[in-house]
Amino acid sequence: MFALRYRAPLRTLASLRRTVSTLPDNKHIRVFKDPSSTSSILTYLESDPPSKRLAIGTTTEMPPTPRSFTENKHFLKILDEVLREYGHLDEDVTSQARALATPPNFQFSPGGGNPRRKGARSEPQGASGQGGAGGAGIGSFVHLGDRRHPPEFGRIAWPEDILGSVEVDDSGKISGKLEPSGTYRPVTNDGM
Repeated sequence: MFALRYRAPLRTLASLRRTVSTLPDNKHIRVFKDPSSTSSILTYLESDPPSKRLAIGTTTEMPPTPRSFTENKHFLKILDEVLREYGHLDEDVTSQARALATPPNFQFSPGGGNPRRKGARSEPQGASGQGGAGGAGIGSFVHLGDRRHPPEFGRIAWPEDILGSVEVDDSGKISGKLEPSGTYRPVTNDGM
């Protein structure tokens, strides 16, 4: 009898509570129903109700797709400011910069290409003998990607996955700060 008397009020409280979920492929992104529309608000913040001004964007279907997602321009502006200030310190950027400084004939495995016969030419042949992803002692740019669709070693991420780029000198030191790419998209066909 005690359980029957208090069951109805508990249901009422449960129905008043907002439901919050996360995206299956990204547990850091929270999903809130937008009370003023049929959309869902996607945000990194835990505040309830969510701030539309600080949200990543909105979507009309789950999971979000490029067609259903509307990005929040204010959020992207904040993201660019943070990237300009701290992006050059990212561990992915600094490790890429160090790899760029490797000499052109550096090899990750001993021997490199095909085994040489006695008296054969001494220079390595083919891709295996060309070394790693080094920059041949020439400065260049490295890119900070969002890890949504990581490129293969030595390759550059898709433009929509690149948050920004930073210049690296010939010794692998980062010169300057990261510059946002302008091509980054929070949602692609590979997810969010």
